[in-house]
Amino acid sequence: MPESDYHPFLVAIYRNKNLQFWILQIIGWFGLSMISFLSLTLWYNQQSPAYIGHTLLQSALGIIVSTPLRYLFLFFWDDKLVFRLSAAVAGILGLSIVWTILRISTFMSMTGEQEVWSDFGGWLFGSILIFCCWVALYHGIKYYQILQNKNETLLRVASDNQREQLRRSHAEAIAHEAQLKMLRYQLNPHFLFNTLNAISALIIVKDSSKANAMIVQLSQFLRYSLYNDPIHMVSMAQEVDAVKLYLNIEQTRFGDRLGLEFDIASDCEKIKVPSLILQPLVENAVKYAVAPMEAGGKVSVFARLEGSFLVIDVIDTGPGISFPEKKVKSSGVGIRNTIDRLKEFYGDDYELRLDNSPDGGLRVRVKMPMGKVTK
Repeated sequence: MPESDYHPFLVAIYRNKNLQFWILQIIGWFGLSMISFLSLTLWYNQQSPAYIGHTLLQSALGIIVSTPLRYLFLFFWDDKLVFRLSAAVAGILGLSIVWTILRISTFMSMTGEQEVWSDFGGWLFGSILIFCCWVALYHGIKYYQILQNKNETLLRVASDNQREQLRRSHAEAIAHEAQLKMLRYQLNPHFLFNTLNAISALIIVKDSSKANAMIVQLSQFLRYSLYNDPIHMVSMAQEVDAVKLYLNIEQTRFGDRLGLEFDIASDCEKIKVPSLILQPLVENAVKYAVAPMEAGGKVSVFARLEGSFLVIDVIDTGPGISFPEKKVKSSGVGIRNTIDRLKEFYGDDYELRLDNSPDGGLRVRVKMPMGKVTK
Protein backbone atom coordinates (compact mmCIF):
# COMPACT_ATOMS: atom_id res chain seq x y z
CA MET A 1 0.00 0.00 0.00
CA PRO A 2 1.42 3.46 -0.82
CA GLU A 3 2.72 5.59 2.08
CA SER A 4 0.19 8.27 1.16
CA ASP A 5 -2.56 5.95 2.47
CA TYR A 6 -1.20 6.17 6.04
CA HIS A 7 -1.35 8.94 8.62
CA PRO A 8 1.60 11.39 8.27
CA PHE A 9 2.74 10.56 11.82
CA LEU A 10 2.99 6.84 10.96
CA VAL A 11 4.83 7.69 7.74
CA ALA A 12 7.30 9.82 9.74
CA ILE A 13 7.93 6.90 12.14
CA TYR A 14 8.35 4.49 9.23
CA ARG A 15 10.99 6.70 7.63
CA ASN A 16 12.89 7.51 10.85
CA LYS A 17 14.86 4.46 11.95
CA ASN A 18 16.28 6.23 15.01
CA LEU A 19 12.79 7.09 16.26
CA GLN A 20 11.72 3.48 15.68
CA PHE A 21 14.59 2.28 17.88
CA TRP A 22 13.65 4.44 20.82
CA ILE A 23 9.96 3.63 20.55
CA LEU A 24 10.75 -0.08 20.53
CA GLN A 25 13.22 0.39 23.43
CA ILE A 26 10.59 2.03 25.61
CA ILE A 27 7.83 -0.40 24.66
CA GLY A 28 10.09 -3.44 25.09
CA TRP A 29 11.62 -2.57 28.43
CA PHE A 30 8.43 -1.33 30.04
CA GLY A 31 6.66 -4.35 28.60
CA LEU A 32 9.24 -6.30 30.62
CA SER A 33 8.16 -4.32 33.69
CA MET A 34 4.60 -5.47 33.15
CA ILE A 35 5.73 -9.09 32.84
CA SER A 36 7.86 -8.77 36.00
CA PHE A 37 4.97 -7.23 37.88
CA LEU A 38 2.55 -9.96 36.89
CA SER A 39 4.94 -12.89 37.27
CA LEU A 40 7.05 -11.84 40.31
CA THR A 41 5.65 -8.88 42.20
CA LEU A 42 2.13 -10.25 42.38
CA TRP A 43 3.30 -13.86 42.78
CA TYR A 44 5.39 -13.00 45.87
CA ASN A 45 2.71 -10.59 47.16
CA GLN A 46 5.07 -7.61 46.99
CA GLN A 47 2.67 -4.84 45.92
CA SER A 48 4.27 -2.11 48.03
CA PRO A 49 5.38 1.10 46.22
CA ALA A 50 9.04 0.20 46.76
CA TYR A 51 8.77 -3.11 44.89
CA ILE A 52 6.63 -1.63 42.11
CA GLY A 53 8.99 1.33 41.83
CA HIS A 54 11.98 -0.99 41.51
CA THR A 55 10.23 -2.92 38.75
CA LEU A 56 9.86 0.30 36.79
CA LEU A 57 13.34 1.56 37.66
CA GLN A 58 15.10 -1.60 36.48
CA SER A 59 13.40 -1.22 33.08
CA ALA A 60 14.54 2.41 32.88
CA LEU A 61 18.06 1.25 33.74
CA GLY A 62 17.71 -1.46 31.06
CA ILE A 63 16.99 1.20 28.44
CA ILE A 64 20.17 3.06 29.42
CA VAL A 65 22.39 -0.01 29.76
CA SER A 66 21.26 -1.71 26.52
CA THR A 67 21.65 1.37 24.30
CA PRO A 68 25.45 0.93 23.82
CA LEU A 69 24.74 -2.48 22.25
CA ARG A 70 23.16 -0.70 19.28
CA TYR A 71 26.29 1.32 18.57
CA LEU A 72 28.48 -1.74 19.19
CA PHE A 73 26.60 -3.71 16.52
CA LEU A 74 26.59 -0.79 14.09
CA PHE A 75 30.38 -0.51 14.51
CA PHE A 76 30.97 -4.21 13.73
CA TRP A 77 28.08 -4.62 11.25
CA ASP A 78 30.21 -4.80 8.11
CA ASP A 79 32.97 -6.91 9.68
CA LYS A 80 33.38 -10.66 9.47
CA LEU A 81 30.87 -12.86 11.25
CA VAL A 82 33.39 -14.01 13.86
CA PHE A 83 34.01 -10.42 14.99
CA ARG A 84 30.31 -9.68 15.11
CA LEU A 85 29.62 -12.79 17.19
CA SER A 86 32.50 -11.97 19.55
CA ALA A 87 31.20 -8.43 19.98
CA ALA A 88 27.69 -9.73 20.66
CA VAL A 89 28.87 -12.23 23.31
CA ALA A 90 31.11 -9.67 25.01
CA GLY A 91 28.39 -7.03 24.92
CA ILE A 92 25.74 -9.38 26.32
CA LEU A 93 27.96 -10.62 29.17
CA GLY A 94 29.39 -7.21 30.05
CA LEU A 95 26.11 -5.30 30.06
CA SER A 96 24.27 -8.16 31.78
CA ILE A 97 26.74 -7.91 34.66
CA VAL A 98 26.36 -4.12 34.80
CA TRP A 99 22.55 -4.30 34.74
CA THR A 100 22.51 -7.07 37.36
CA ILE A 101 24.68 -5.00 39.74
CA LEU A 102 22.45 -1.96 39.25
CA ARG A 103 19.27 -4.00 39.75
CA ILE A 104 20.49 -5.61 42.98
CA SER A 105 21.88 -2.34 44.35
CA THR A 106 18.68 -0.38 43.71
CA PHE A 107 16.54 -3.29 44.95
CA MET A 108 18.35 -3.43 48.28
CA SER A 109 18.28 0.35 48.60
CA MET A 110 14.57 0.72 47.85
CA THR A 111 13.17 -2.32 49.65
CA GLY A 112 15.64 -2.76 52.56
CA GLU A 113 16.17 -6.38 51.59
CA GLN A 114 19.50 -7.88 52.69
CA GLU A 115 21.53 -10.90 51.58
CA VAL A 116 20.52 -10.41 47.93
CA TRP A 117 24.08 -10.64 46.63
CA SER A 118 24.11 -14.30 47.42
CA ASP A 119 21.58 -14.78 44.64
CA PHE A 120 23.72 -12.86 42.14
CA GLY A 121 23.97 -15.86 39.78
CA GLY A 122 20.21 -16.18 39.46
CA TRP A 123 19.81 -12.46 38.78
CA LEU A 124 22.66 -12.60 36.26
CA PHE A 125 21.13 -15.56 34.44
CA GLY A 126 17.88 -13.64 34.03
CA SER A 127 19.81 -10.60 32.78
CA ILE A 128 21.72 -12.66 30.22
CA LEU A 129 18.48 -14.22 28.97
CA ILE A 130 16.85 -10.79 28.61
CA PHE A 131 19.85 -9.32 26.77
CA CYS A 132 20.02 -12.35 24.46
CA CYS A 133 16.39 -11.70 23.57
CA TRP A 134 17.21 -8.01 23.06
CA VAL A 135 20.06 -8.90 20.66
CA ALA A 136 17.90 -11.40 18.75
CA LEU A 137 15.08 -8.87 18.36
CA TYR A 138 17.52 -6.14 17.33
CA HIS A 139 19.06 -8.30 14.61
CA GLY A 140 15.68 -9.59 13.47
CA ILE A 141 14.32 -6.06 13.10
CA LYS A 142 17.53 -4.83 11.50
CA TYR A 143 17.55 -7.59 8.87
CA TYR A 144 13.84 -6.99 8.24
CA GLN A 145 14.55 -3.30 7.63
CA ILE A 146 17.41 -4.18 5.28
CA LEU A 147 15.13 -6.57 3.38
CA GLN A 148 12.43 -3.90 3.19
CA ASN A 149 14.94 -1.37 1.87
CA LYS A 150 16.08 -3.82 -0.77
CA ASN A 151 12.49 -4.55 -1.77
CA GLU A 152 11.72 -0.83 -1.98
CA THR A 153 14.83 -0.29 -4.07
CA LEU A 154 13.89 -3.15 -6.39
CA LEU A 155 10.33 -1.85 -6.68
CA ARG A 156 11.63 1.63 -7.39
CA VAL A 157 14.02 0.30 -10.02
CA ALA A 158 11.26 -1.85 -11.53
CA SER A 159 8.92 1.15 -11.58
CA ASP A 160 11.61 3.30 -13.22
CA ASN A 161 12.29 0.55 -15.76
CA GLN A 162 8.57 0.20 -16.46
CA ARG A 163 8.24 3.95 -17.03
CA GLU A 164 11.29 3.86 -19.28
CA GLN A 165 9.86 0.92 -21.22
CA LEU A 166 6.54 2.74 -21.58
CA ARG A 167 8.37 5.81 -22.86
CA ARG A 168 10.31 3.66 -25.32
CA SER A 169 7.19 1.77 -26.37
CA HIS A 170 5.39 5.06 -26.91
CA ALA A 171 8.31 6.41 -28.93
CA GLU A 172 8.50 3.18 -30.95
CA ALA A 173 4.74 3.30 -31.56
CA ILE A 174 5.01 6.88 -32.81
CA ALA A 175 7.95 5.94 -35.04
CA HIS A 176 6.06 2.85 -36.25
CA GLU A 177 2.99 4.90 -37.14
CA ALA A 178 5.13 7.53 -38.83
CA GLN A 179 6.85 4.82 -40.90
CA LEU A 180 3.51 3.32 -41.94
CA LYS A 181 2.12 6.71 -42.88
CA MET A 182 5.24 7.56 -44.85
CA LEU A 183 5.09 4.28 -46.75
CA ARG A 184 1.37 4.59 -47.50
CA TYR A 185 1.56 8.21 -48.57
CA GLN A 186 4.53 7.31 -50.75
CA LEU A 187 2.05 5.48 -52.99
CA ASN A 188 -0.04 8.56 -53.73
CA PRO A 189 2.56 10.65 -55.61
CA HIS A 190 3.80 7.50 -57.37
CA PHE A 191 0.32 6.62 -58.58
CA LEU A 192 -0.63 10.27 -59.11
CA PHE A 193 2.37 10.84 -61.38
CA ASN A 194 1.38 7.92 -63.63
CA THR A 195 -2.28 8.98 -63.76
CA LEU A 196 -1.54 12.63 -64.51
CA ASN A 197 0.73 11.49 -67.35
CA ALA A 198 -2.19 9.50 -68.77
CA ILE A 199 -4.56 12.50 -68.42
CA SER A 200 -1.96 14.72 -70.07
CA ALA A 201 -1.72 12.28 -73.00
CA LEU A 202 -5.50 12.32 -73.40
CA ILE A 203 -5.52 16.13 -73.41
CA ILE A 204 -2.80 16.20 -76.05
CA VAL A 205 -4.85 13.97 -78.34
CA LYS A 206 -7.89 16.13 -77.51
CA ASP A 207 -9.88 13.29 -75.94
CA SER A 208 -11.44 15.61 -73.36
CA SER A 209 -14.31 13.31 -72.36
CA LYS A 210 -11.94 10.55 -71.27
CA ALA A 211 -9.64 13.05 -69.60
CA ASN A 212 -12.55 14.53 -67.65
CA ALA A 213 -13.76 11.04 -66.67
CA MET A 214 -10.28 10.16 -65.42
CA ILE A 215 -10.09 13.34 -63.35
CA VAL A 216 -13.42 12.52 -61.66
CA GLN A 217 -12.34 8.93 -61.02
CA LEU A 218 -8.96 10.13 -59.77
CA SER A 219 -10.67 12.43 -57.26
CA GLN A 220 -12.79 9.51 -56.02
CA PHE A 221 -9.73 7.32 -55.55
CA LEU A 222 -7.70 10.03 -53.80
CA ARG A 223 -10.63 10.83 -51.52
CA TYR A 224 -10.77 7.18 -50.48
CA SER A 225 -6.99 7.09 -50.07
CA LEU A 226 -6.82 10.22 -47.92
CA TYR A 227 -9.83 9.36 -45.75
CA ASN A 228 -8.40 5.97 -44.74
CA ASP A 229 -5.84 6.06 -41.94
CA PRO A 230 -2.59 4.40 -43.13
CA ILE A 231 -2.05 2.66 -39.79
CA HIS A 232 -5.49 1.04 -39.74
CA MET A 233 -6.65 -2.16 -41.35
CA VAL A 234 -9.58 -2.56 -43.73
CA SER A 235 -11.57 -5.61 -44.74
CA MET A 236 -10.59 -7.54 -47.85
CA ALA A 237 -13.88 -6.48 -49.42
CA GLN A 238 -13.02 -2.80 -48.88
CA GLU A 239 -9.54 -3.36 -50.29
CA VAL A 240 -11.00 -4.91 -53.45
CA ASP A 241 -13.36 -1.93 -53.77
CA ALA A 242 -10.36 0.40 -53.54
CA VAL A 243 -8.55 -1.57 -56.24
CA LYS A 244 -11.62 -1.28 -58.44
CA LEU A 245 -11.63 2.52 -57.93
CA TYR A 246 -8.10 2.57 -59.30
CA LEU A 247 -8.92 0.19 -62.15
CA ASN A 248 -11.87 2.36 -63.19
CA ILE A 249 -9.32 5.02 -64.02
CA GLU A 250 -7.19 2.60 -65.99
CA GLN A 251 -10.19 1.20 -67.87
CA THR A 252 -11.09 4.73 -68.96
CA ARG A 253 -7.56 4.97 -70.29
CA PHE A 254 -7.23 1.53 -71.92
CA GLY A 255 -10.81 0.56 -72.65
CA ASP A 256 -11.13 -2.99 -73.95
CA ARG A 257 -7.37 -3.50 -73.81
CA LEU A 258 -7.61 -4.01 -70.03
CA GLY A 259 -9.33 -7.20 -68.93
CA LEU A 260 -10.15 -7.82 -65.26
CA GLU A 261 -10.96 -10.86 -63.17
CA PHE A 262 -11.73 -11.05 -59.45
CA ASP A 263 -12.24 -14.25 -57.51
CA ILE A 264 -12.41 -13.48 -53.78
CA ALA A 265 -13.54 -16.38 -51.61
CA SER A 266 -16.51 -15.44 -49.45
CA ASP A 267 -14.69 -16.38 -46.23
CA CYS A 268 -11.94 -13.86 -47.11
CA GLU A 269 -14.12 -10.77 -47.44
CA LYS A 270 -14.10 -9.82 -43.75
CA ILE A 271 -10.40 -10.55 -43.17
CA LYS A 272 -8.50 -7.37 -42.21
CA VAL A 273 -5.58 -6.29 -44.41
CA PRO A 274 -3.45 -3.11 -44.62
CA SER A 275 -5.29 -0.46 -46.63
CA LEU A 276 -4.21 -0.12 -50.29
CA ILE A 277 -1.81 -3.06 -49.96
CA LEU A 278 -2.88 -4.40 -53.40
CA GLN A 279 -2.95 -1.11 -55.31
CA PRO A 280 0.79 -0.96 -56.15
CA LEU A 281 0.74 -4.63 -57.23
CA VAL A 282 -2.19 -4.05 -59.57
CA GLU A 283 -0.63 -0.81 -60.77
CA ASN A 284 2.58 -2.67 -61.64
CA ALA A 285 0.57 -5.29 -63.53
CA VAL A 286 -1.14 -2.58 -65.59
CA LYS A 287 2.09 -0.71 -66.17
CA TYR A 288 4.23 -3.67 -67.28
CA ALA A 289 1.73 -6.22 -68.62
CA VAL A 290 -1.02 -4.12 -70.20
CA ALA A 291 0.31 -0.69 -71.22
CA PRO A 292 3.25 -1.94 -73.37
CA MET A 293 1.15 -4.57 -75.16
CA GLU A 294 -0.65 -3.51 -78.31
CA ALA A 295 -3.39 -6.05 -77.63
CA GLY A 296 -3.50 -5.12 -73.97
CA GLY A 297 -3.74 -7.74 -71.27
CA LYS A 298 -5.61 -9.10 -68.31
CA VAL A 299 -5.17 -8.57 -64.55
CA SER A 300 -6.60 -11.14 -62.14
CA VAL A 301 -6.93 -10.94 -58.36
CA PHE A 302 -7.57 -14.13 -56.38
CA ALA A 303 -7.91 -14.53 -52.61
CA ARG A 304 -8.34 -17.65 -50.47
CA LEU A 305 -7.57 -18.96 -47.01
CA GLU A 306 -4.79 -21.44 -46.25
CA GLY A 307 -5.04 -22.41 -42.59
CA SER A 308 -4.51 -19.25 -40.57
CA PHE A 309 -3.13 -17.32 -43.56
CA LEU A 310 -4.78 -15.19 -46.23
CA VAL A 311 -3.25 -15.84 -49.66
CA ILE A 312 -3.71 -13.24 -52.41
CA ASP A 313 -2.52 -13.71 -55.99
CA VAL A 314 -2.22 -10.81 -58.45
CA ILE A 315 -1.67 -12.34 -61.90
CA ASP A 316 -1.15 -10.63 -65.25
CA THR A 317 -0.73 -11.87 -68.82
CA GLY A 318 2.48 -9.99 -69.46
CA PRO A 319 5.96 -11.34 -70.27
CA GLY A 320 6.65 -12.53 -66.71
CA ILE A 321 10.08 -12.32 -65.10
CA SER A 322 13.49 -13.74 -65.80
CA PHE A 323 15.33 -12.73 -62.62
CA PRO A 324 15.54 -15.11 -59.65
CA GLU A 325 13.25 -14.76 -56.66
CA LYS A 326 16.08 -13.34 -54.53
CA LYS A 327 15.96 -10.10 -56.51
CA VAL A 328 12.38 -9.31 -55.46
CA LYS A 329 13.45 -6.43 -53.20
CA SER A 330 15.09 -4.59 -56.08
CA SER A 331 12.16 -4.87 -58.47
CA GLY A 332 10.62 -1.41 -58.24
CA VAL A 333 9.07 1.20 -55.96
CA GLY A 334 5.67 -0.52 -55.69
CA ILE A 335 7.05 -3.94 -54.68
CA ARG A 336 9.59 -2.45 -52.26
CA ASN A 337 6.88 -0.31 -50.67
CA THR A 338 4.56 -3.31 -50.29
CA ILE A 339 7.34 -5.38 -48.68
CA ASP A 340 8.19 -2.56 -46.26
CA ARG A 341 4.55 -2.10 -45.27
CA LEU A 342 4.01 -5.83 -44.76
CA LYS A 343 7.11 -5.96 -42.56
CA GLU A 344 5.86 -3.01 -40.49
CA PHE A 345 2.50 -4.71 -39.97
CA TYR A 346 3.52 -8.36 -39.57
CA GLY A 347 7.22 -8.42 -38.76
CA ASP A 348 8.69 -11.49 -40.46
CA ASP A 349 5.44 -13.47 -40.42
CA TYR A 350 4.46 -12.81 -44.02
CA GLU A 351 5.48 -13.85 -47.53
CA LEU A 352 5.69 -11.97 -50.82
CA ARG A 353 6.85 -13.98 -53.82
CA LEU A 354 7.18 -13.20 -57.52
CA ASP A 355 7.16 -16.01 -60.04
CA ASN A 356 5.82 -16.86 -63.46
CA SER A 357 2.23 -18.01 -63.65
CA PRO A 358 1.65 -21.49 -65.12
CA ASP A 359 -0.54 -19.86 -67.77
CA GLY A 360 2.08 -17.22 -68.57
CA GLY A 361 2.66 -13.78 -67.16
CA LEU A 362 3.71 -12.68 -63.70
CA ARG A 363 2.17 -13.89 -60.47
CA VAL A 364 2.68 -11.90 -57.24
CA ARG A 365 1.65 -13.93 -54.21
CA VAL A 366 1.11 -12.26 -50.84
CA LYS A 367 0.62 -14.47 -47.81
CA MET A 368 -0.23 -12.77 -44.51
CA PRO A 369 -1.52 -14.06 -41.15
CA MET A 370 -5.12 -13.42 -40.24
CA GLY A 371 -5.67 -11.19 -37.22
CA LYS A 372 -1.96 -10.84 -36.38
CA VAL A 373 -0.57 -7.32 -36.47
CA THR A 374 2.66 -6.19 -34.81
CA LYS A 375 1.67 -2.55 -34.33
